[in-house]
Amino acid sequence: MTHEFIKILEQAQRDQELGLQSVLATVVALDGSSYRKPGVRMLLSENGTMTGAVSGGCVEKEVQRRAQSVFKDQKSKVITYDGRYRLGCEGILYILLETFSPSAEFMKYFHQQVNGRKAFTIKSYYRKEDESYGNFASVFYEENGNIHAFSPDFDPVKNEEMLIFEQTMQPVFKLLIMGGEHDAVKLCKMAALLGWQIDVVTSISDPKTQGDFSGSHTVNAETPENLSLEDVDEQTAVVLMTHNYAQDLKFLLRLQGVDVAYLGLLGSSNRREQLQNDLFEHAPEIALSFLEKIYSPAGLNLGAITPEEIALSILSEIIAVTRDTTPHSLRETTGKIHTS
Repeated sequence: MTHEFIKILEQAQRDQELGLQSVLATVVALDGSSYRKPGVRMLLSENGTMTGAVSGGCVEKEVQRRAQSVFKDQKSKVITYDGRYRLGCEGILYILLETFSPSAEFMKYFHQQVNGRKAFTIKSYYRKEDESYGNFASVFYEENGNIHAFSPDFDPVKNEEMLIFEQTMQPVFKLLIMGGEHDAVKLCKMAALLGWQIDVVTSISDPKTQGDFSGSHTVNAETPENLSLEDVDEQTAVVLMTHNYAQDLKFLLRLQGVDVAYLGLLGSSNRREQLQNDLFEHAPEIALSFLEKIYSPAGLNLGAITPEEIALSILSEIIAVTRDTTPHSLRETTGKIHTS
């Protein structure tokens, strides 16, 4: 959800530049089930623009209508939306509406956190009542204890008897693609729709640019030996698709000491066995835990044939692995889809 919050902040800054007020809507609690969960946000701009969403699209107009009082009197409030009778979602959403004017100081610190790929915490103070006004606000907490309240009139001393929704947001999920061919282009484009940060490493002998990769954050031509892994972390998925066996082997040797969320390789199961044998030959001390993290052939078995379908199968596997979920058809599910 971090990438959604970044877009909300960008729109809030544009609103400030245009002299427009902004209201932030945050789902702070849920009774039952709903399309999206507590922690989702959207920004309502004074000119009617909506950035983000708190549902699949059916709740937003109602939230916008009920936010007009916040634009008018600058008083935060909590509203409810009962989807049991209107949507069939079997749940009641509790949504905090508050004025939103992020300060320059907050924006500076926030960008430091994001660029440094650090997690951050937001706490929202509210009461579980419909059309309830009070000293409600969301607060961004710095590591040193400093706070940035989203509503300028928020008084942290008056928080007694309030509920607190606390959310720790991780760095933007990163996808590191090793390869510059047609299938890598499709994977990059589809991953961008998920809001991920996509970095692409292409061959020195056939360098590419960002213009070749729609949705990419960076595109660089590097050798495995010179590849910087400084920003590769537990919130990073790596997919090797160089179509060059020797290059894949060299990249794997470079990655063996790095803890990533997912490591996938294109190719057959026979190619996977050969790579494992060669890895042991070149690095006898290689950890078995590293080998167990390698997903090859990369992707879920969706019957994928085209580059776009193969990209979808790889992205699906990355999500399943990082969410620690075993894929199955939802029609086999009874009860709640999400357990938390």
